[in-house]
Parts: sequence; C-alpha cells; structure tokens
Amino acid sequence: MQSRELVKNQAYVDGQWVSAASGKTLDVLNPATGEKVGEVPDLSAAEASAAVEAADRAFASWKKTTAKQRCALLRRWYELLMENQEALAQLLTAEQGKPLSEARGEVAYGASFAEWFAEEAKRTYGEHIPSPSPTSRLVTILQPVGVVAAITPWNFPVAMITRKIAPALAAGCTVVLKPAEDTPLCALALAELAERAGFPAGVINIVTTADPAAVGDTLTAHPLVRKVSFTGSTPVGKHILRQAADTVKKVSMELGGNAPFIIFDDADLDEAIKGVLISKYRNAGQTCVCTNRIYVQRGVQDEFVKRFSAAVAELRVGKGIDATTEIGPLINTKAIERVESVVKQALDQGAQLLSGGQRHEAGELFFQPTLLGQVNEQMDIANQELFGPISTLFVFDEEEEVIERANATPFGLAAYFYTRDIGRCWRVAEGLEYGMVGINEGIISNEVTPFGGIKESGMGREGSRHGINDYLELKYICMGGV
Repeated sequence: MQSRELVKNQAYVDGQWVSAASGKTLDVLNPATGEKVGEVPDLSAAEASAAVEAADRAFASWKKTTAKQRCALLRRWYELLMENQEALAQLLTAEQGKPLSEARGEVAYGASFAEWFAEEAKRTYGEHIPSPSPTSRLVTILQPVGVVAAITPWNFPVAMITRKIAPALAAGCTVVLKPAEDTPLCALALAELAERAGFPAGVINIVTTADPAAVGDTLTAHPLVRKVSFTGSTPVGKHILRQAADTVKKVSMELGGNAPFIIFDDADLDEAIKGVLISKYRNAGQTCVCTNRIYVQRGVQDEFVKRFSAAVAELRVGKGIDATTEIGPLINTKAIERVESVVKQALDQGAQLLSGGQRHEAGELFFQPTLLGQVNEQMDIANQELFGPISTLFVFDEEEEVIERANATPFGLAAYFYTRDIGRCWRVAEGLEYGMVGINEGIISNEVTPFGGIKESGMGREGSRHGINDYLELKYICMGGV
C-alpha cells in the first residue's frame, strides 16, 4: 500500500490511540487473498461505554464552537481525504475487496460529504415567528442533539462513515463510531486524518470490536447517547429501534432494499444495459441500492436478454488491485455461502440458469456474475436482498402491472426504470413506493441529494441539506415583556 502510516492497529478514544484492556485483537483479512492486512483491538462493551463518556465530555465544549470554526475543520478534513485518496483507496481495496477504480471513487464520494457539510454547518438557520401579542417575540433556534452513536457496514467503509460523521460534526455533535468488524481499518485511517485536521480530543471516537452485538447494544442503550445512526440489515435495524425507544433517542435508519429495475419497450436498450450493469454488479452486487429484480417489457424481452447476457459474460472477475478487474470478491465465507444457497434455491424453484451460478476460479470468495431467467414473485429469491452478483429477470406487459409488482415488497429504498416517454417518467416515478428513483440512470447517489428509504427500508435522510436535520433539535423561545 502507498502509505502504511494510515494503517492503524489501535482504536481511537478521547484523542488517544488505545489497545483493548484485555489485550485481545481482531485480524483484518483481505477477502481476495485471505492474507492478513492488519489487526485492531477487540474492545469490550465497558470500553465502548467509556468512549461515550469521553464524547459527552467533549460535547460540552464542541457544541460551543462557531459554525465557521466547524466548517474550517471539516474543510481541512476533506482536503486531507483527497490528498490521501490513493492511499485510502488501496487500503479500502485491501480490506474490502472492491476494484481499485471503485475504491478511488468511493473515497472521493466519501470526502464530498465532509466538503458538503462543512458548508451546511453555516446554514442551520432558525426562524422568527410573527407573534399574536404585541409584547412578545417568538423565535426558534437549532441546537446539536448531543452524543451520536454511528454504526456502519462493511460494503462502503469510507463513504458510510463520512456520510454520518460529517453532518454530526457540522451540527456540533460528538460521535462514537462502531465500524464493521470486517473493515475497521478505513475507519481508523479516517480518524487519523481527522486528528491531523485538528479536531479536538473526544469529538470523534472509533470503537473496534469482535463482539458487535454487545458493543452495539451498549451504544444504542446508553443514556448519554442522544442519537443513533445505523446502516445495515432491516432485522438489526428493528432491534436497534426497540433499544433506542427506552431512552427515546433520535434515530436514522438506512436498512435493506429490494430494488426493481424496469425496462420499458421504448427504452434505449444500450443505455439500459449500461445502467443495469453498473447498478447490479458494482461492488460484486454488495450494495443496498443495487438492482435485485429486473423487469423487462415483453416486446423487448428477447433482445434485452440477448444483449444483457453477452454483457454479463464479458465482466472481468479478479483481485481488486488488478487494473482490469470489474468484480472483486464477496466479503467473507458467510456471504458466498449465502449467495450459493440463494442461487440453488431459485433453480430448485424453477428459475433458469442463463449464465454463471458457481464460484469463480479467481479464488475462494469469488462468485461468477450470474443471470437467472424465468423468475417470478412466488420464488424466495424475488423477496430478499441478494447482496451478490446475481441478476433475476422478470417479464411484464403493462405499466400499471409492473408498478404494482415492483411495489409488492416491504422494502422501499431505491428503484430504477428506463423509458423515453416523458409522461411515463412522471407516472412511474410518482407511482413507485421508494425513497429514491432513478430514471434512465443506474447510479443516483451523491452528496447533494437526500439518500434514504421508506417502509422497512428505514427512516431519515443522509446527504443534501436535509442530512443535517436529524442531528439538530428545534427549540422554541418565547420572549415576553417586550
């Protein structure tokens, strides 16, 4: 890797690099090779609680900093992230496995949240309310909610962190972050760069652990934590919601998805294929917004399947560090065993294997880009988040029919469709029950737009001007005797 100094083997609490009191550590492995990339401390629930207390102490002074001061620190953090883009990308690929080109893009995407919320820090406006009384004045102000517990996944180990930490810091909150146990090194590298940027001790705390359930429960139940931001599975999100309810914490939940990708018969098929390829197969299909169900209108079904099958067959699988790689490994053994099981079950239930379907010769955790035809909504594969390089093909006839079928899921994170009919653009976009809709686009995420879902895909929004709101409390002030 380009810069080993970003590889930290200690957790970061109260401005100090610390080991676990027990001396226990957790190995971080490269999923492409199985080689050890580094090790991190296995902190206990008690040590996580101490990190919360450190964040609470730091909050007393951090909340009093001016928006302009917070803006300057966040801006410097952004600059350091971009100055170290290549080193971070190499570290990301080493511990997560995605192609290096994707890793570079993720670092830039992650850094964009530090830049965006540096600017938004200065725009947390209150309001003046016309009073019904001539002797009183009514105003509102926004204040930081307090200590934030952030729990992030392994699939975007840079961007999912900055998307939570940056708005929290911009609002004047302090943070305790628990990164995924598969990918903690990127989190610690971000903390190193934040320390260089000048953030005070205790404002950012990174708790690494091999016991995510116990540490997560500590963070979500701790009375000093006033806000929880979680990205992960819907079942875990529901558990966190139940825990947060006991102390009535503010919560943001970015949970599972089951994204439909609809191709109408008037679509530009070449563009649709490009869109679905990048939506489905980037990060080996391990994203919450990637395509799960491809609906193709009957009139273009045969032509689409022909072209799409050829495109899938050309995808290059290999180690993320190799320049030609387009699909890297799955994250761990559990993930690839699950993908194998999902494909086998679909075939047993009547799906047709058009390509792939097996582990790839590139290595133990690599899976062939897979295409399944003759899939219907009665099959189990149609009703779950795939999180692997598997495409499932459905056929439909009418616009209203496909909207109804696309909505027939408890999830509502992202949806996509391709058409050249402007009226259909509006009808379908309004009819799809999803928090985000891409029209003639396969990649829709950026820092200036609100990311989040509805139904069992979560609550709250990240990014955009709305992304800072969940880290602020609205206070009404009535001034009498004027």
